[in-house]
Amino acid sequence: MERVNRFTQAYSQAPWRKQLQVIGLFSLGLIMVALVAGIYLSVTARAATTGRSIQEMRRNIESLKLSNADLEMLLASITSSAEMEKRAIELGFKRIAPGSILYLEVPGYIHRQPTVSAKPPGPTVSASSGLSMDYTQSLFDWLRERVLDPAAPLLEKGK
Repeated sequence: MERVNRFTQAYSQAPWRKQLQVIGLFSLGLIMVALVAGIYLSVTARAATTGRSIQEMRRNIESLKLSNADLEMLLASITSSAEMEKRAIELGFKRIAPGSILYLEVPGYIHRQPTVSAKPPGPTVSASSGLSMDYTQSLFDWLRERVLDPAAPLLEKGK
């Protein structure tokens, strides 16, 4: 019996060690909670900052769209036919009748040739794929052909 008491006494921990273990585990849990909370706050703050910058950029885009529309309206009013005619008269130009126009033929003048643009992009279709029909037929077509008309392959080979 004394041997058993010595054995359990030798392997049992002192009360202060048990208290240190409890305090250590509690501290570890507290540190883990603090780390998770810190990461959560960091991610949330970054998301909020990004959201605000997106809102600011959208506001800026709307402002630029309005400014662009104003400039387009100003350009349209400046280049209207009435405004252009008024400015031409101020510069000394006069309106002429279509019958009073004189055309001159200049010897050696080569008029502009029309530009040849590249074809618009689109899908390119090759004339032939180079594959046999055996390799381009789907599995469902092949099964339908074999089930509905099983003699068809034999007739094709006999041709």
